Amino acid sequence: MAFYLSMFIIMFSLIGICSADLSSYYYEKSCPKAMYTIKNAVANAVTNERRMGASLLRLHFHDCFVNGCDASVLLDDTSDFTGEKSAKPNSNSIRGFDVIDKIKSQIEKLCPGIVSCADIVAVAARDSVVLLGGPSWTVELGRRDSTTASLDTANSDIPSPSLDLNDLITNFANKGFTAKEMVALSGGHTIGKAQCTTFRARVYNETNIDSSLATSLKSNCPSTGGDDTLSSLDATTPVLFDNHFYKNLVNNKGILHSDQQLYSGGSTDSQVKSYSTNPIAFDADFAKAMVKLGNLSPLTGTNGQIRTNCRKIN
Repeated sequence: MAFYLSMFIIMFSLIGICSADLSSYYYEKSCPKAMYTIKNAVANAVTNERRMGASLLRLHFHDCFVNGCDASVLLDDTSDFTGEKSAKPNSNSIRGFDVIDKIKSQIEKLCPGIVSCADIVAVAARDSVVLLGGPSWTVELGRRDSTTASLDTANSDIPSPSLDLNDLITNFANKGFTAKEMVALSGGHTIGKAQCTTFRARVYNETNIDSSLATSLKSNCPSTGGDDTLSSLDATTPVLFDNHFYKNLVNNKGILHSDQQLYSGGSTDSQVKSYSTNPIAFDADFAKAMVKLGNLSPLTGTNGQIRTNCRKIN
């Protein structure tokens, strides 16, 4: 009898713990039209500009890598507060804020004060990937929004395009990811664009780059000036979410130094080679890694808040 009573207490405790965690059906009763509203708005945004899908995926990544998935990246600077938008990896680079604002406005009209900005960013990233031909995954919901942000952490924790392989592995390991998961998440670079300033050094100074690609990139990225000009991270299928990113790496056609490091005679070569020939495996591993990314240190329960305006605390 004591045994069963103990088991009951343990199970009850676990239920209590789980109730504060994320769940895929979090808004089913409180805001049943939330997921449809996000999906529809993302579809409109990506139809208007295909690149926006990559931007919304990147927004989620840059949010989660700085103190967890808490929508801190969305906060605007104020006279007495400096947010993450001006951090080096974000300044004049991350985008999609207007899309998130539009979604938030629509959802607030449906069910005020219920759906967090952090959840909107997470769902928008998933819906963007699906729209561009990539895999889907179950987004766990119930995050709350931060009441602060960290410029210093954004500068230190978001991986730089100049990192070597060992530093990349360490950077992702610090967030709990294996090297395999890091390679899978890097496949997000099969869509989107990069600024000239992020790949100029590779194009002009490195030798492990396809000569025709280097020539093409130089035409759009001069040795001096033109820092903000853009080139596709995947020149083969720039607006399709597929495994061409890895095929490119195998042929020394990685745009960023950090990307080509994944296939440069190191420990991740075999994983890149595998994904380059097995798109199904890549899709599956990417989806699993995205679930893990979305679960990085979420604010739940009474922590944080549900922002009415994603750009400022209530």
